[in-house]
Amino acid sequence: MKKTNALRILDQHKIEYETLEYSYDSENLDVAKIAADNGLLLEIIYKTLVLNGDKSDTIMAVIPGDRHLSLKKTASASGNKKVEMAAIKDLEKLTGYIRGGCSPLGTKKSLQVYLDINAQNCEKIFVNAGTRGLLFSCAPNDLFKVCKVEWADVCD
Repeated sequence: MKKTNALRILDQHKIEYETLEYSYDSENLDVAKIAADNGLLLEIIYKTLVLNGDKSDTIMAVIPGDRHLSLKKTASASGNKKVEMAAIKDLEKLTGYIRGGCSPLGTKKSLQVYLDINAQNCEKIFVNAGTRGLLFSCAPNDLFKVCKVEWADVCD
């Protein structure tokens, strides 16, 4: 397994984590498939979503796989009146990552990350490790040690 920027950051901060390689299917990006294929609960696999605000720069929302993002709540949490999903074609320019491989760690520039409050109920969560087909798991509070994270109610 190749080390990604996200994993290197975890190593630098001496964060305990485990990795999970999975079969990436570009035709089926559904987190439910990843959970089912790997015997994991859907609510502990977190999706990293990239958004643009009308007042702020690019932000990220990290939400459980069994929930849907609320644009209204995310806008409120981030101090925006309105947020929208970033265009897929702009992901690499904004984050350094491609679709299916976005991680809240190791982005091109430091981005504000809004971690859904449901993660507070989890011992560990799985998050993309910065490449397609690779997740890492760690305690949610450990993300706070290594990137700009705020707890926020960002799901419907």
